Order: sequence, then C-alpha cells, then structure tokens
Amino acid sequence: MTLRLAVTPGEPAGIGPDLLIQLIQEGCPHELVAIADPQMLQDRARQLGLELSLRPIEGSPRPLAPAELAIEPCPLAVIAQPGQANRHNASATIQSLDKAIAGCLDKTYSALITGPINKAVINDAGIPFSGHTEYLAEHSNTKRVVMMLATEGLRVALATTHLPLRDVPAAITSDLLETCLRILQSELINKFAIAQPRILVCGLNPHAGENGHLGREEIEIITPLLKKLNAEGYNLIGPLPADSLFTPKHLNNTDAVLAMYHDQGLPVLKYQGFGKAVNITLGLPFIRTSVDHGTALELAGSGKASTGSLAYAIDCAAALANSHKAHNDKPDNDKRYHER
Repeated sequence: MTLRLAVTPGEPAGIGPDLLIQLIQEGCPHELVAIADPQMLQDRARQLGLELSLRPIEGSPRPLAPAELAIEPCPLAVIAQPGQANRHNASATIQSLDKAIAGCLDKTYSALITGPINKAVINDAGIPFSGHTEYLAEHSNTKRVVMMLATEGLRVALATTHLPLRDVPAAITSDLLETCLRILQSELINKFAIAQPRILVCGLNPHAGENGHLGREEIEIITPLLKKLNAEGYNLIGPLPADSLFTPKHLNNTDAVLAMYHDQGLPVLKYQGFGKAVNITLGLPFIRTSVDHGTALELAGSGKASTGSLAYAIDCAAALANSHKAHNDKPDNDKRYHER
C-alpha cells in the first residue's frame, strides 16, 4: 500500500537534505513529503548536480517518480550554506517538527522519518532542546517513550538514554523498568507483529552483579520485576551479563534486548549495523524512525554521504505503518489478547 510519509531533513546545513535528494533519484513506492524550505532543497540539488521536481500534497498518496519529491513548505530565515550551521534557521528546524507532529496526529501522515539535527545550534538560538525523542514526546503529550535502535538481526532498547554514567544507577528503578518493558512489549506486538516477544534484559553491573558482590540492583530491582511480568505472560530472560548477552547463543530467536544505559547496548548494535541501522521511538501515538548518524557538516553538498541509514529508516517506517494497520484491522478479541 502506498503511504504518505513525512520527512524532516533536519539541520539545513547538514547532510539531511543531500540524503533525501540523492535517495529519490530513482523514485519511491511511497509518497515522501519533505517538510522543508523548497528553495533550500532546489539549491542543494543544484549543488549536488541532481534533478529535483517538487510537487504539492494532493488527494491520495501516490508514488514518487524519479527525482520527484512532495513538499510541505517550511521556510528558512536565511539561505542555508552547506557545512555552515546558522542559529537563525533553528526556529525553522523546530517548526518543521511541529508541522510533522501535527500531520501525524491528524493522520495526514502514516509515519515520520527524521533527519539529523544539531542540538547545539538550536540551543545557541535560545530554544531549549535536548533531542528529537524528548521533543516528540512532550509535543504529542506522551508521558513516557523508549528509544530503540534496530539493524538486521538485532533490536536494542534503552532503559536510560542520555545520562552521565554516574547518574544511571539511581535512575534504574522498578517503576522505570516496568514502564520501559511494558512499552517495549506492546510495541513489538502491535507494530512489529510479534505475537509473543522474547526479550533479553541486561544486568546493570559487571557479571550482572555477581550474586550481589558487584552490586545489588539485579537482586533488589531487576529480578523481582522480571518475575512479576513473567507471571503475567511476558517472556523476559535476565538479568544477563552484558558482556556475554550479545552472543549468538543468547540472541538466537530473540526479538529485542533491553540495555540499562546508552553505551551498554548501542556500541554492539552500531558495530553490527552502522550506516544501515534505524532509531525508533516506541510509545508515541505515531510511528517515528530516524537515521543513526549525525549532521556530518563536512560532507554537506559533496554528494559523498551514504543514504543507507535513511533508506532503512524509510523502509522500516513503511513496514511498521503497514503492520500496525494490519494489527488494528484484526477482530477486537484478537487485539485484546495481544494487548493484555
């Protein structure tokens, strides 16, 4: 089914616009709608030496012809120069997200794909901004979301995200982990069409605490919670030592891993799939995927940036949207069983 998908290219001076223009040169089976400045996209296409035809959103979604892109205009304050981020354009970057959120909530768009942004530039412009994930949650009135990165054969969700390491132990509470695992379980069922997810859970400490000799979080927090949820029908395995969890013995037939902190799980995933991985925000009232890399200002306008992660993010968003629709079309009794 052809879907209408919103794409925010992110930092206008970065590689986000380049990747989108490069990617649509061969067309697309879905209608990608860039929420961006039309002139910026045309200027970047000329700098890249590529064709670009922009068309308005009209009627039902229809596939993109080669070098074609649908557009929802979001003008910049000043002309974007590749490689030179300008804080005067920060408000337009935020406005593009606002338009995307509104379009996803009113069902104009079936999903949102976000390009890389420069958080420092946005904050330098006087706009408090800690990241896409937090902004999308706040502006869609979502109390709690979970960050998950995925590549072929591996999905890693995070209990905590961008915290200093010294703050992580205090953040690992039973309430936090229960919320994360319930969101992860629900999304694997409802959007990934996995009827009975098998989830591995990392311990916090080396060797998962070594029976309390290297920390007691596993004994006092993690293990009791896993027992509680498993009694409800979950299939949670852990807490497992992170240094041995990411091996074929454990990962075979596993649907996702919950890591306790950012650098516990993501180095393994990025080693396996950097450039072909996707960031997925779980728990939002709409589907959101993102590239797994930054703005790469030094590559903007050069044509040398790889489209692999953006292509994977688009494919993943479309697959999730179709899977979610198929799940919601099931009889009510079936949905109640899966969402228990």
